[in-house]
Amino acid sequence: MQKVTEKSLYKEASYLGKPQVADIRRAYLFARKAHAGQRRLTGEEYINHPLAVSLRIAQWRLDAVSVKAALLHDTLEDSGTSSSEIIKLFGQDVARIVSGVTNVTAVRLVGSTDDLFEENLRKMILVMARDLRVVFVKLADRLHNMQTLYALSRKRQTENARETLEIYAPLAERLGMGEVKGELEDLAFQYLYEGEYRDLLKSSSKYYKNTGENLGNMRSSILAELEKYGVEASIHSRRKHYYSLWRKLQRKEIAGDIERVHDITALRILVPSVRECYLALGAVHGIYRPVPKIGVSDFIAQPKPNGYRSIHTKVFGEGGKITEIQIRTYRMHEEAEHGAAAHWAYARQKSSGVNDEVLDKEGAVVSHKMEWVRSLVHWQEELRETGELLESVKVDMFNHRNFVFSPKGDVYDLPRGATPVDFACAVHTRLCRYIKGAKVNGKLVPLSFELTSGDVVEIIKNRTERPPSRDWLNFVVTATARKAIKKGV
Repeated sequence: MQKVTEKSLYKEASYLGKPQVADIRRAYLFARKAHAGQRRLTGEEYINHPLAVSLRIAQWRLDAVSVKAALLHDTLEDSGTSSSEIIKLFGQDVARIVSGVTNVTAVRLVGSTDDLFEENLRKMILVMARDLRVVFVKLADRLHNMQTLYALSRKRQTENARETLEIYAPLAERLGMGEVKGELEDLAFQYLYEGEYRDLLKSSSKYYKNTGENLGNMRSSILAELEKYGVEASIHSRRKHYYSLWRKLQRKEIAGDIERVHDITALRILVPSVRECYLALGAVHGIYRPVPKIGVSDFIAQPKPNGYRSIHTKVFGEGGKITEIQIRTYRMHEEAEHGAAAHWAYARQKSSGVNDEVLDKEGAVVSHKMEWVRSLVHWQEELRETGELLESVKVDMFNHRNFVFSPKGDVYDLPRGATPVDFACAVHTRLCRYIKGAKVNGKLVPLSFELTSGDVVEIIKNRTERPPSRDWLNFVVTATARKAIKKGV
């Protein structure tokens, strides 16, 4: 775990400018005084925790308000500090985030009764919808708490690991924060599935070593080829997170055979502009043959619904081994790793006068990752009386996602277990009134067929509309589909 110091925080936050860093120092000194004499179960001084959380927030390049709130996030709960005191010293925005994090921290979702879960869930949704920065600070808080989970009792380790795996990692995924999701999952994995974690470490170590050598040779060849194209790039290897690898090994088509996992390690090529992404793709294919049918996925031309953009190509690499190569701009990489948090950095740059044309060239986009949270707020109001909030949110908020395509190439973000009917309602609810059948990847399938990432879904339409069948309620999973069917659209 990274050594965190006051000095390292100020250095990391230097992008904000000297006046803001001075204000952050004021918040640090206040937090240090508020937590004086307190120690964590690890034995370290308590101030090390908010310091670690604020450093992570600064690494995500969030605004000064977020960094200060991270430093102060435990003062209301643990030190007797009042909200009015924080407002007076640091402003309303900082106080609101600190209060929001305190409220979310008090919400225990795992192990509670359904009624209590639902009520706590409402509180959590409303807090998130008011200010997304609450979620960023809470995720950074959970990351550091998971890194120090060894100090807790076995019972609390299991509870926290389960909550992290079921709530916070999917939340990070929904916000497009891929690196955070991976870190949280791996930290929870080793506590929740100890035996499986140890076995995977042992069985994968030799494979990682062998593929690492192959990737090193490929990296040298690609860099030399890119130089011919006049493309300046940095190339790094990427290891698949352990929990993600373990889950992939559970798939029927993999059946535990690690040799069938082609993205256990991958090369990631980072270039300055979108144009150079495609030049790099040409350079790679000039050396290594793409794998037929599964070769190229262009998420720059067709971004995933959570904003993820990159070109993925699977090629026959060293020794004919199938290898994944990812190509993206530096800015796309920042967004892929930090998701919605990167939006704040982008917005800050725009406000400081960075030219839109420059940002567009580098592949910057304004994220729309809060739309699903606003949808949840709307649902919780509509479903309050029906008792369906719990089921709907568990599917739409905390389930793993699949990315499926229309025949025209439009991409849709659906939860695991979604069917062609869920897909049709995601395209447009009125399409539910015309469903006659469905094809997936060109083959006729039943309407209850469970979709997986990469599927191309075509709805076969009736010539005339008719009310959707209520029998579909037996297999649809999304709130949108259930609502459309019950209302008859």
